[in-house]
Amino acid sequence: MSATHLKQLCEETYTKLKKVSMELERYLNQVTLNSLVAQSGDPEEYESYYRNYLSDLRHLLVYCENAYERLGVSLRRARFNEEFAEEVLYQVYHSCINNFYYPKGEVYDEDGRYAYTDQDSIIFRKKVTPELENLTLSLSKVFEQLRDELQYYETDYITKKRMQKAQA
Repeated sequence: MSATHLKQLCEETYTKLKKVSMELERYLNQVTLNSLVAQSGDPEEYESYYRNYLSDLRHLLVYCENAYERLGVSLRRARFNEEFAEEVLYQVYHSCINNFYYPKGEVYDEDGRYAYTDQDSIIFRKKVTPELENLTLSLSKVFEQLRDELQYYETDYITKKRMQKAQA
């Protein structure tokens, strides 16, 4: 991958992660566990579900903020360091994207079959509030784009690193 293309990919990823972080932070600053449970009816059924959901969103926010800050550092350097940029993009794939699609609390799943039908691929384990559903589905569109753009870093980056170690 050329340095120009890599830098452009870093810039696009930076912009998307910053947008995701702002949306997550705005939502998390305005919502409480009690308000979510109150909107959903049965407190016993929903309290642990929403607790897990909010915990996953907070973790995702931290991962995204760290990643876009590291991308910002990479982009602000006087001399663009390709190796550092590739490492950060690899970490974006494995920390941000994977944590979105595989939340620790298992509050939703992705059904990839829906992606081909222009439907939302996120399947919620329980009915959620409209605001939370809208947030999650809008984030899924961003993470889907990022996943497509950064898929290279899932395998090729590791292969490249292993080859470098073997040659050393």
